[in-house]
Amino acid sequence: MSEWAYSNVVPWWPYAFILLGGWLPTDMWRYLGVLSANRIDETGEAAAIARTIATALVAAVIAQLVFYPSGALADIPTWVRVTSLAAGFAAFELSRRRILLGILAAELVIGGWALVAASG
Repeated sequence: MSEWAYSNVVPWWPYAFILLGGWLPTDMWRYLGVLSANRIDETGEAAAIARTIATALVAAVIAQLVFYPSGALADIPTWVRVTSLAAGFAAFELSRRRILLGILAAELVIGGWALVAASG
């Protein structure tokens, strides 16, 4: 006799949970943002505050990834992560703010270190 499990009774419950707990609340705010965006002056103080907060959040995530990594990133030495960050930022600025080139430069530093570490 098999044990009773909710997934045996209702096999689609994880999908409903993802829909109700993840997608719907996130997209609700996106839709509200789209509906209210035409009323916001993009040169106004509210937009400047929103951009500042968004930039600060991105900077915090990057700092956490560089200085307090987890998973496979934690196996990469700090000096390689910091060098990768600097190379990515320099490439971004030198390429007239092309994000893809900044990401590529950072990846090349980490990839180059991985090749050297694997061969030696």
